[in-house]
Amino acid sequence: MRIRIDLAYDGTDFSGWATQPGLRTVQEMLEGALATALRVPRVRVVVAGRTDAGVHARGQVAHCDVAPEVLAASAGRSRETALEALLRRVNGIVAPDLRVRRLSEAPDGFDARFSAIWRRYVYRVADDAALVDPLHRHHVLAWQRPLDIEEMNAAAKPLIGLQDFAAFCRRREGATTVRTLLELSWERDTAGRAVAKVVADAFCHNMVRSLVGCLLAVGDGRRPPAWALEVMTSRVRNPALTVAHAHGLTLEEVGYPADQELARQAQLSRTMRELP
Repeated sequence: MRIRIDLAYDGTDFSGWATQPGLRTVQEMLEGALATALRVPRVRVVVAGRTDAGVHARGQVAHCDVAPEVLAASAGRSRETALEALLRRVNGIVAPDLRVRRLSEAPDGFDARFSAIWRRYVYRVADDAALVDPLHRHHVLAWQRPLDIEEMNAAAKPLIGLQDFAAFCRRREGATTVRTLLELSWERDTAGRAVAKVVADAFCHNMVRSLVGCLLAVGDGRRPPAWALEVMTSRVRNPALTVAHAHGLTLEEVGYPADQELARQAQLSRTMRELP
């Protein structure tokens, strides 16, 4: 059976999601805890979106495949359901900066990565000394220049849609940089911080932080709003473009279609995207 895993983590002390030899990663910790709780040598987990070192997640989604008899045996004589018992045991094994919020039997066709239709990230910036809270230093970027939200939104608007984001991505061999950016907008939260909402069907490596870095340069007056579109249409990395620090970024939510569309979406997502 396939198990859907809803989880959250503080990325401060993790070297990103993906397992790396000798480094503390979310995948390594989660897979190890699942294997221990299920009493099996190894569990392989597939995630909706691989986060970089220092990036946080509040609404990350993953899946793993487990034989039903293995799951049942792991629960022992517990009065809980097998998934409830597994959830309790896994959260008793992982460190406090990782928390599995829910385990559920996934519907037919579900793939945490390929069935997703969008991912929503939020980037938080304190651009006034009065807004900088030491208690939030690992989750909010402190910026020493005031930001103009209207200018940032004007710069962001032309980037929305099906585009080649090669200028905002770290290229990977054989991977496309074509993405559909569904939303890129800035607003002030109730505390007065500048908050970017970034939603796309998928993201390539460093894309969100590069977009944020570009718009911060516009917001503090170092670049005009038209610069963002100039960067994108060049389709090459601009040395003047700064990738924003990881700690201001949080994966908030992953969206999926109706159950009957999961398998079809997974198939579509595996198709290499190109511009028309």
